[in-house]
Amino acid sequence: MKHPLLTLLLGAAVFVAQPAHAFWDDILLDGATTHRPTTPAEDKTFTEILEDGKKLASDIYHDITEICSNISGSIKTACSAVLLLADKDAPLLIKLERPKAILLFMADDLGYNDTSAYGCEQAPCPNVQRLADQGLLFTDAHSTNSVCTPSRYSLLTGQYAWRQKGTGILPGDAALILPTRDKAATLGTLMQQAGYRTAAIGKWHLGLGSGHIDWNQPISPAPADVGFDYSFIMAATGDRVPCVYVEDGKVRNLDPQDPIRVNYKGQTYPGEKTASTHPELLKPWGRPSNKQHADTIIDGISRIGHMTGGNSALWKDQDIADDITAAAESFITSCAGKPLFLYFCTNDIHVPRDPHARFRGKSPLGIRGDVTLQMDDSLGRLMTALQQAGYKPEETLIIFTSDNGPVISDGYEDGAREACAGHQPAHPWSGGKYTLLEGGTRVPFIVSWPGTIKPGINSALMCQMDIGRTLASLCGIHVPAGSMRDSENHLSALLGLSQQARSELVTQAFEAPRYALRSGQWKYIPAFRRQPEGLFNLATDPAEKHNLVPTQPGKAAELHARLRELTRESKH
Repeated sequence: MKHPLLTLLLGAAVFVAQPAHAFWDDILLDGATTHRPTTPAEDKTFTEILEDGKKLASDIYHDITEICSNISGSIKTACSAVLLLADKDAPLLIKLERPKAILLFMADDLGYNDTSAYGCEQAPCPNVQRLADQGLLFTDAHSTNSVCTPSRYSLLTGQYAWRQKGTGILPGDAALILPTRDKAATLGTLMQQAGYRTAAIGKWHLGLGSGHIDWNQPISPAPADVGFDYSFIMAATGDRVPCVYVEDGKVRNLDPQDPIRVNYKGQTYPGEKTASTHPELLKPWGRPSNKQHADTIIDGISRIGHMTGGNSALWKDQDIADDITAAAESFITSCAGKPLFLYFCTNDIHVPRDPHARFRGKSPLGIRGDVTLQMDDSLGRLMTALQQAGYKPEETLIIFTSDNGPVISDGYEDGAREACAGHQPAHPWSGGKYTLLEGGTRVPFIVSWPGTIKPGINSALMCQMDIGRTLASLCGIHVPAGSMRDSENHLSALLGLSQQARSELVTQAFEAPRYALRSGQWKYIPAFRRQPEGLFNLATDPAEKHNLVPTQPGKAAELHARLRELTRESKH
């Protein structure tokens, strides 16, 4: 090989010069999808290209492979970038080594500005900071929705939640809303297809069963039916019954002699203690601030919904973080260095906030800051567990994010608002959880893969919904037809090779059918009830304070029409 650099450039030139769907059949690696010509004209072109270029391509490929076997991972990634930038949806010619471990860490209600990584000096969060220092920090990453159930649905299905009925905030006894493996692919089934052992641990809130749940029997369908080999989950949220863990479809530690009953119909069970009947049982931070959170008292905190029985299976709120983290540590250990994919969802920073004694009073931001530190501790423990189980940092891809924007006071008189006075959890963005403003869906998003992803900051418009197709591309996995219909492959941005990803994104607020459209730096919000139509340029107005509809009516009309086109299949 006399001219290795020239060889590499020639290889890139050949790829760029030819259609991405032609000619690479014989040199694509490890099961990448190949598209063949479909018309006689295409077939003629393909034949000519094949005859004239196949030997050259083969020679170039072998030369590039030789080069890459002797260069660092970062340069290998740079080589791959040439091809990715030629066609963002094309498989890699120079294939990256798959990460042996993938950790998708999902915090709950964590705001853009709730950690030091994004600028909050009052919340150091050393483990999040470590990820940011060694990885890629995204500044324009989003959930699809400003509340939890629909954003999690979109992440796991690669589809906007509004395409399916019943994807609002679910009660604790809701049926499973994810498609089972016989109907469509999920992130879990794709990772199984890629050869990873998969687990879903922590907050679930995507429903279980098919309608009526008997909590005293094995529950089906469950996470095993949507791609997770192991699951240790909270059925819904910390503020909703049942307050038990479900492990592989069965309530953990349940005494058959003390059966569980749950309802969300307002039916109070005999002997049930609620916030109105037994306020003396409430912890100071467990007092409800509204009627919705004033039902069954469990562990000194009143919940949404009614429950009786299952006393041996009930969780202790201050132990939730430790319990789910320990389950994740055990799963990591059980994989013994084999490929693993862990979808780990904390209950922190969501209410009710009852931090373990190790963290209570440790943050200047009060109880909400305490549980943020607790969340950070879980992240650090999992990073340590991965290394102790033999997963080297350069073999480990970690994605850290949150399900939606922040909320400070949300159903309990826990003193969070007073303690957080002056703290802006979504800064510099306006709004937060439940809203269509940027603070509702713009979330922390950090990607770490030492040796492959160069540390830095990326301003590409990213969405959690795109994780499915992006990881499928990384792993050389074909996404079945009809699955992940709204997910986009943005591997080049994830690897830090491009500052461009999505061109547009629909976001949704709590009140359906409320939508907003991001198009580049433009943000459009239709009129709703007493709120006027809004148009904002986020490049100059990140706080969405200056409505440009009066001065840019044509742009507003253009984006309004585009949003109507994109959401025409809404089922709400």
